[in-house]
Parts: sequence; C-alpha cells; structure tokens
Amino acid sequence: MIHSDGLSRPALRRQLRQARRALTPLQQRLAAQALYRQLAQHPLFRRAKHIALYLPADGEIDPRPLMKAAQKRGKATYLPVLSDWPRTHMTFQQVGIGERWVRNRFNIAEPQADRRCQRPAWALDLLLLPLVGFDPQGGRLGMGKGFYDRTLAYLGMRKNWQKPTLLGLAHECQKVDKLELASWDVPLTGIVTDGGWYGRLATESRSLR
Repeated sequence: MIHSDGLSRPALRRQLRQARRALTPLQQRLAAQALYRQLAQHPLFRRAKHIALYLPADGEIDPRPLMKAAQKRGKATYLPVLSDWPRTHMTFQQVGIGERWVRNRFNIAEPQADRRCQRPAWALDLLLLPLVGFDPQGGRLGMGKGFYDRTLAYLGMRKNWQKPTLLGLAHECQKVDKLELASWDVPLTGIVTDGGWYGRLATESRSLR
C-alpha cells in the first residue's frame, strides 16, 4: 500500500502509474484472470444487460476477459468514445463482431464513432471504469483528464440514482492508504481488484458470493 502523506495528486499519479507499468506481462495476465474470477459470477455482472468497459492502456488491469464473457452471455457491451468536439465529451458505444477501430488522441483504440450504436450513461446497467489509484474506502484517483467525472456529473444532482452501478477496476498495487477527494469526484459503488473488493460493496459482495 502506498502512503499518500506529503504527495500531491500529480506526484501520486506518477508513482501509481509507475507501479502498474512495472508489472510483467505474466503478472498482467494473472491479474486479469483474478479480476475475472472476482466479477464474472457476481450478481452485479450476471444481472446486467448493458455493460460498459474499457480497453487497457498504460498498465491498467485488463477487463477484456470480462467483455468476452459478457458477449458470450448475450449482453450488450460498450466502450468509451471521445468526441472531436467538444473535446471534453465522452460517450459509450456498443461493440460487436466486425467492429471498425480507430486511435483516439491518446493513442487508445476505440470503435469508430457511430451515434446509432451509442448509449447514454444513465441507460447502462454496469460501468467498469479504470483508475490510477484507490483507497480502501472506495475513493478513486483518475488520470486527471476528467472524462468520466464530466460524463457522470449528472449523478451528483440525483440523490437516489440506481444505475449505472459504478465499479472501479485496478491492480492491488494501486492501493493508497487514503485519498483526498475533490468536490467533482463521482463516488463509486465499489472498487474491484485482482485481490478483492473495496468500498461500500466490500462486505455485501462477500455475502452474495
């Protein structure tokens, strides 16, 4: 666990990104398999019909085994797509067989934009999102670009929103003792790593399995 005392958010991001980049290809594969085992049979995943995920970059834990499992079970799967304008906008687009891929401005693969296949965040059942760091209470430190926070900002205006369920995915090495959250940070339902569950769902997830 990394201690955050005396570290600014940019410094903490650098340290955490370096930690996940240092994982070997074998460690990455084992982590992806462990993450799959944590989530694939969980009721939150089994019940969801519309699931958004991401393609891993910069050492992020790999959710692609979960995406393949969801597609085999007939679930609709979505990936984030960045807009050319406004450049701060992000949406979620359904992916399938024969998808056409492009590279966005961060050199991350994404499906070629097609509004007919896009779905608003509030219409998703489960959103699995990446993060740079997390704490045992379920706090999330993102990349600092704010795409997810802006896309999900509407949740802060709703007291009892039901969906999507927001789960952050990470390696255990990205755990921080405590994060100071900003006012714009969207609270997550929980954090899932290759080692376990954190946040509000930690106790509940153990009882459901």
